[in-house]
This record gives sequence, structure tokens and C-alpha cells, in this order.
Amino acid sequence: MSGNLSQDHAARDGLDRAWQGDNEQWWDWYLTLADNTDGEPAPLLEVSPPAAVPAPAAAELDALLAEVYPVTEAHRAAFARDGFVKLPAVLTPAALGLLRQRLVDLMAAGGRRPEPGRFTSRELMWTEDAGIAEFVLSRRLGRIVADLLGVDDVRVYHDNVLAKESGCGRTPWHFDDHHFPIDSQAVATVWLPLQATPQEMGPLSFARGTDLHRLVADVPFSTSDASYDRAVSAAFREAGVSVEDGPFELGELSVHSSLCFHTAGANRTTASRMVLATTYFADGARVVPTPTLVSGEWQQFLPGAAPGEVIDTPLNPVVSR
Repeated sequence: MSGNLSQDHAARDGLDRAWQGDNEQWWDWYLTLADNTDGEPAPLLEVSPPAAVPAPAAAELDALLAEVYPVTEAHRAAFARDGFVKLPAVLTPAALGLLRQRLVDLMAAGGRRPEPGRFTSRELMWTEDAGIAEFVLSRRLGRIVADLLGVDDVRVYHDNVLAKESGCGRTPWHFDDHHFPIDSQAVATVWLPLQATPQEMGPLSFARGTDLHRLVADVPFSTSDASYDRAVSAAFREAGVSVEDGPFELGELSVHSSLCFHTAGANRTTASRMVLATTYFADGARVVPTPTLVSGEWQQFLPGAAPGEVIDTPLNPVVSR
């Protein structure tokens, strides 16, 4: 389907032009590229919204977000080998409850309310809400990424709330190096679910290995149908690629490299699957020479940074110190 593309985009396939539209339109288009033809959908699983918990005291939250999470040699080895790692108990239920409510309130204030079957997104929330900024710019999250990447410091690319509503279909297979206009592979995304996320809710799933993009390098990317998603799935099955698709416990998060292929299943529950996804990159990285269609509205996230330039803007602060 190409109904979410502009006339210019729909008129010709390929990626050699800039995105026209906002990021909500980008997601509406991008999810049409996922294969959702795997038989009849299962009935929706009844899931209650997360239980309300008392908000943490300000001093308690400040201490948690400043504390360095114990990234181990085993974590680093897994990240280097597989391209991702899942880390338990990074945030407390109280901290997650506070963050989720702030995100829900901000989404509602912007007119983005839950709509069955939709994938709702919003970016740069840390610039609008100081409470959200506490998490996005926290030393706790930034230092995790810097330690896994093996760099001194990281900067924020952007935050992103990813609300896969009840009945919303799959996210297509992709790897972020294909998307981000950052001329570095020292880039990683923290995927933080804001509720316990069973398999029926569509947690993020990862193909193990950082060189799988070579396996599917010859698969043509289509901007108008799910052929790329189907071909990648078939190639991974044929090659026996191992996939991690387990649930996320409350407080658990994942960090995946920009070279890690990942997807997410349909949300076959009655509840919204809310996630805060924040991407960080090594300090000193540059903008790619030629951003493309899949880079979306990238100038919004790197304001004033031109192709080829080192990224150092007020919206991309260092967060790992």
C-alpha cells in the first residue's frame, strides 16, 4: 500500500529522496510495510492497565537516575556478539509509573489518544516536559549505552514514545543503521517498556548477530508493500538465524545496536503497549552525507546540523557523565 506516501513518493520507488510529512505520517506509512498475513488473528487477550503506584520521592528518583547501572563484561560480550542485550530491573515500578503517566498526559495534551489498531508516536518530549527529560537525559540510561558501545560519552538523538494500540499489527524487520542519518555505527537505542510486556503484546524481537545486514544486502527495499519484510523473514528462517522474542518484565529494558535487525509482533491484547525508545550516539559523530526517505523528519532531531558536519546541537546534549 502506498496511500500514506505523498504523490511524489508514491510515483517512484527507492530511497533517494527526503521524507515529506511529519513522523506520525511516517509511522502510518512504515507499518504498511509489515507482513500481517500469517493466518487469522488470535482473539485479543484481556490485559488490565498497569496498577497505579505511589510516585517516588524526588530525592529517591534523582538518586536512581544518577546511579550507574552495573553493566558487566557478560553484558558487553552479549551486546558485541548479538547486537542487543536485555537488562533487568533498570528502573523501579514507582519510577516507571511516574514516567508512563507523564507520557500519557503529554500525548493526550497533544491530541494523541489511544485509537484501536493504530501505532501512535511522539518525539522530543524531553523538550516539553522536565519530568520526561529527567529520564531521557539521565546518567543511568546514557552511561548504560556508553558502556555497551565502549565509548567515553554519548549524546541523545531523540526520544520516542511508541504506543502500539490494541489490535495494531507487526512492525517490519529492519535495522536502524538503515534509518538514522548518523555517520557512525556507535549508535544504540534503549527500548523501555512502560508495563510488563507479554509476547501477546508485541515486545521487541531481535535477530542475533550484527552482520545479518550482509545476509539480506541484496533484498530490494520496497516503499509500497511488505515484500522486504517477507524476504528478510524467509532469509532468516533459511539461514537458521536465532531470534529472541521473549516478554519483558516490569523494569526490564533492552539496548540494541543500529546494526541489529529487529521487529515487533502485533499487539493482540486489550491494552496499549507503551514504550519509551531513546536513541543515543557516540560523541563526535557526523550527519551522513545524504539522508534518505527512511530517515524521516531528521532535521527536527538534529536542528542546524548539515550533512557531513559533527553533531553538536542543543537538542543533542551529552548525557553519560
